[in-house]
Amino acid sequence: MSTTVILIGIIILAFILLASMVKVVPQRTAIIVERLGKYKATFTAGFQVLLPFIDKVRYRHTLKEQAIDVAPQVCITRDNIAVEVDGILYLQVLDPQKASYGIDNYRFASIQIAQTTMRSVIGKLELDRTFEERESINAAIVEAVDKASDPWGIKVARYEVKNISPPQSIKDAMEKQMRAEREKRATIAESEGQKQAKINVAEGDKQEFILRSEGEKQKRINEAAGRASEIEQVAVATANGLKAISAAISEENGLNAVNLRIAEQYLTAFANLAKMNNTVILPSNLSDIAGVVATATSVFNETRDKKK
Repeated sequence: MSTTVILIGIIILAFILLASMVKVVPQRTAIIVERLGKYKATFTAGFQVLLPFIDKVRYRHTLKEQAIDVAPQVCITRDNIAVEVDGILYLQVLDPQKASYGIDNYRFASIQIAQTTMRSVIGKLELDRTFEERESINAAIVEAVDKASDPWGIKVARYEVKNISPPQSIKDAMEKQMRAEREKRATIAESEGQKQAKINVAEGDKQEFILRSEGEKQKRINEAAGRASEIEQVAVATANGLKAISAAISEENGLNAVNLRIAEQYLTAFANLAKMNNTVILPSNLSDIAGVVATATSVFNETRDKKK
């Protein structure tokens, strides 16, 4: 019976020794092994063997990028306004040995440097600019923390400001300011619209006057051209009529016809005078009729002789 108990104890002891000797390190993880209290090695992912009672796992680090929440803190801006700022710090362990022996707690130290740098950067900015300068704030914090953590084997990837919260009174004042600015922009936009509308109306009137004057000009040109054409056609018709009369006089018995026509017009003129007046007007010498006819006849004869 005692032999069985001893055997079982030996088996349990062997199992404990075996378990303490064998270590399986997960992916993206590193362990720091010390031998008799002194740094021995850094074991990464895989199957690792330790000497029992001599080697001991002192530190365990993740090699993945870590997101560390930076608690809200009160910062005083350049224009003496207290704002509450928080953010997220992203860092990664590159050298597990330095991260273990370079500093007691690299996470806590990184957060403290981020907060102090945040207060320093915010103190150089006015409140309005703190909302605009997020990128420069993030860059300044990353530079400061990365420089300080280099001896610790830590690499700071980036920092992101989450919230910038001014006091409620400042929020109310900013809201009033933004409301006034929006109303100002609306008023300016409305006035610009009215201005553009008036410009468009004036431009339309201008174009209307120009087109109307062009139309009047063209109308007058057309009327003048029509009158000129009419005068020219009348002149041509008169000339053609005179040519026809001259040709008719040159023909046989043409002169007698002209004398008869002149006598008829002369008598018609005296008849019209008699209708218009109560007094009958007669020539003092009735032989004047023959004289008129003779004068006209002589003119036609001269014209005919010139043509010949």
